[in-house]
Amino acid sequence: MSDPPQTAPSAPQPPNPERGRMLPGIAGIAMFLLLLTLLNVFAALRNAFGTTAVKYGVLTLCTMLVAGIFGLLKMRTWGHAIVLAGCLLLSSSYFYLFSRVHGPFLLVQGAFMLVFFLYLVRPEVRNRLL
Repeated sequence: MSDPPQTAPSAPQPPNPERGRMLPGIAGIAMFLLLLTLLNVFAALRNAFGTTAVKYGVLTLCTMLVAGIFGLLKMRTWGHAIVLAGCLLLSSSYFYLFSRVHGPFLLVQGAFMLVFFLYLVRPEVRNRLL
């Protein structure tokens, strides 16, 4: 049995000077998602989704997304993860609704959410988080 080769410990990495600084795309995505969640909350409160469990599900998801948006604006990794999940969930739901209803506006909204997801998943964005 031979021992695995020993490697010298790597030198500590210098701190990234860009860490904690927000990109303009993050601010734009956060503003759009805040507007979208605000509209969904008002629609749920006016019973546009019905008075059943769907209404409370929409309000719960909007609350979680708003918490994630404010975490993303503070450049926290947990906020980034929640917004990533929200963008992917919204994109897939818009594409699913498009397959059922065939409304072109749903395809456009789904494409926007997919572009937001692909922007937020980039390494340049993730390296700036605290």
